[in-house]
Amino acid sequence: MKTFKDVYLDIETTGLSWEKSAITVVGCYLVSRGRVQLVQLVGKDVTRHNLIEALGDVGHLYTYNGSRFDLPFIHNAIGIDLEEITEHHDLMYHCWQCNLWGGFKAVERQLGIPRRLTDISGWDAVRLWEQYQQGDDVALQTLLEYNKEDVVNLKILRDRLAELW
Repeated sequence: MKTFKDVYLDIETTGLSWEKSAITVVGCYLVSRGRVQLVQLVGKDVTRHNLIEALGDVGHLYTYNGSRFDLPFIHNAIGIDLEEITEHHDLMYHCWQCNLWGGFKAVERQLGIPRRLTDISGWDAVRLWEQYQQGDDVALQTLLEYNKEDVVNLKILRDRLAELW
């Protein structure tokens, strides 16, 4: 019997192009029958095997702009087409249907979704990874907290969008 899971996924990278950049963190927030689990793959642990294992028997996969960024990046970097093994929902397009425009952080602000790390952006995530590579473990902890907020807030966003429909 399959365990149904909703997975909220976000990646951090060293840049925007999968050809010139690498995935530094894959965050997965797994929700199953009221239970939640956070899985974060970091650096060398971002592998095809580890991601498939982390996802388990995924049912629905939720991202923000994942159709254009996260999923193609993962497919090209580690060879997994997540749309073949999950039912993917890109919440950005659902936001557009509700007249919510902009990047994920802008939509969070429009809906009043709180964020503890308000002064960190995707570009800061690149800088934090570079600092970690230079030996700064605090930078890695900040990067992981940033990624955690992203995936947890994807769940909150999905819940808020359900209220708007």
